[in-house]
Amino acid sequence: MKNKSYPIIALILAIVIIIGCKTHFETTKIDYKAVAGTGHFEHGKALVFSICAGCHYNRVLKKLAGNPMHDVPGIAGKVFSANLTQSKTNGIAPKYTDAEIKYLLKTGISKDGRFMAYMLRPNMADEDINDIIVFLRSNDTSVSAADTTVGLTHYSFIGKTYLGFKANPAPYRTDVKRPSENDEVALGRYLVDNVGCYHCHSKSLKSLSSVNPEQTNGYLAGGATLKGANGMDIQASNITPDKNTGIGNYSKEDFRKAVKEGQSPNRKLKPPMEEFKYLTDKEVDAIYAYIMAVPAKYNVVKHM
Repeated sequence: MKNKSYPIIALILAIVIIIGCKTHFETTKIDYKAVAGTGHFEHGKALVFSICAGCHYNRVLKKLAGNPMHDVPGIAGKVFSANLTQSKTNGIAPKYTDAEIKYLLKTGISKDGRFMAYMLRPNMADEDINDIIVFLRSNDTSVSAADTTVGLTHYSFIGKTYLGFKANPAPYRTDVKRPSENDEVALGRYLVDNVGCYHCHSKSLKSLSSVNPEQTNGYLAGGATLKGANGMDIQASNITPDKNTGIGNYSKEDFRKAVKEGQSPNRKLKPPMEEFKYLTDKEVDAIYAYIMAVPAKYNVVKHM
């Protein structure tokens, strides 16, 4: 008599094999070295604190030492952002070459071939990646060695299964240029993409389109449920130019104050919304110009 559990075991093994194949990919063979020059460190710091710090900056340690990622559902496991300091024992940066960091940001593929969906910036310009690497290699106190860990990532079987089926590395692009400040709308679109505004301000973190952000479900219309202060759920705002449910009534000055100071015309913005103090006024104005050019979407978001 055949054991009825054999088909189930075979199915589980097949899933494990598929997951293993889908989450390990060919790593980079490019020869690349970041170049430090005038202004590269300062620009790199501004980029890191505008793009990476939201996940990686630990306010207790005052370093880019990582944090628990509370927005990942518990059923998927425990996830922590990486230690980006120069610690040789716990840091990621010293273990990666410049080429491997660039490849990770562009494609989502780590140096050991694992796919890391939350690291994708396929549309980031080479000059910006260069400056990020320059800063990570610097002697700034925020990246000085933090020989500690806030926790180790461990995905459950469900989490691994989900990641396996969602694994989709981005193409390695070398033709991306940062738009000129003279083209406000193009620069604004670039910043909304790479700063990651659309990540939170769309329908769900699980349905992002990193290669073509505008194809993200509910692009910029808000509604994604995030973890706010004290672990409370909070919905991200609709930031399309809809005058009833979005920010269509914001002036340029209103928008600048909301982004850089966390203060909208009628309320104090709540975590996880950051105060993007490292963005220049021109960059914030460019984001505003782009947002005001996208289609308005009526979507009521309930603010706690």
